[in-house]
Amino acid sequence: MAAKLEEKNPLLRIQGAFHWLVELFQRHSGLMAVLAFVSGIASYVLIDRKESVAQFIAAFMLVSWLVLVADSWLRTTLKQRFGWSLSPILVRFLTQLVHQESLFFALPFFLAVTNWDHGQAVFTSVLLLCALISIIDPLYYKHLATRYALFVAYHTLALFVVLLVVLPLLLQLTTQQSLIAAIIAALVFSLPSLDRILPPARWWRLPLLLLMLAVMAIVLWQIRSWIPPAGMRLSDITISHHVDTAQRSAGINISTLDVTELDRGLFAWTAVSAPRGLREKIHHVWLLNGKEVDRIVLDIRGGREAGYRAWSHKMVFPPYPAGKWQVQVVTESDRLIGLTRFTVTDTSYEDK
Repeated sequence: MAAKLEEKNPLLRIQGAFHWLVELFQRHSGLMAVLAFVSGIASYVLIDRKESVAQFIAAFMLVSWLVLVADSWLRTTLKQRFGWSLSPILVRFLTQLVHQESLFFALPFFLAVTNWDHGQAVFTSVLLLCALISIIDPLYYKHLATRYALFVAYHTLALFVVLLVVLPLLLQLTTQQSLIAAIIAALVFSLPSLDRILPPARWWRLPLLLLMLAVMAIVLWQIRSWIPPAGMRLSDITISHHVDTAQRSAGINISTLDVTELDRGLFAWTAVSAPRGLREKIHHVWLLNGKEVDRIVLDIRGGREAGYRAWSHKMVFPPYPAGKWQVQVVTESDRLIGLTRFTVTDTSYEDK
């Protein structure tokens, strides 16, 4: 009888398929994490070609978060219109799935561009730890989900990193625009969760909520240099005395030179990979012994297979240029794409 009813009512078949899928993921809790990680790698590989598959995956990630945010409304609608009742246990499990797919989807993008001798290593390590927690049920349910304030922070971080990846993919926003949009969206979408933390019917409830949002926004903005620019990658960087402008190629890379050789000037030649269609300003920041001495602005366009090639030419140096030099390639919001180091020696001073 149940089988005949299912054949006549397509909604029952859809509900049955949905429950079968959920049960499958419950039996194999790491399956979603694997699928999300594979989809992240696929999107990263396809990002330069702007393949529709990469955009579809990015759109799916965004839709999954919209569904999660609209959880309460969705449950009410399903109950009223179709008679479907989603248990709290099922909703909690679906939330875990979204966290898994979000974190493991974003991981390949951040792992590919993280500079591990920089503060970016802290952010990516935290992201990796959060991804592992999402697939370890005892940690996720007993230690994370039971601490609601911590769970809200975890929830916000998962949404934040997804937006950093999908916004450049879908809308070709610059890294600075994506960062600002991701901060705003993460805070807005976290409002329902933050609202549950505060006690009801208190006059200070709204001011405290606004203060919490302001603090979260300030913290995320202050640590922006530690957040790798997902989707952008430094394909190559060379310090040289010469650049072939016709071939857009650099000369021999220099790691050590004498101060007398600085009269010829130095080129910082870079190749930066970015999503197709993206136009971005980057900065070549020249530092001597950790202090910034020059900043040169360049425009790049995404979509070049080997990276968009651009260079800066530095002719003016400090009076005492000997020391440890760095050239950092950063975005407009000071997020590090990559760097190189070289040393300037003063043999005339050493001879004395």
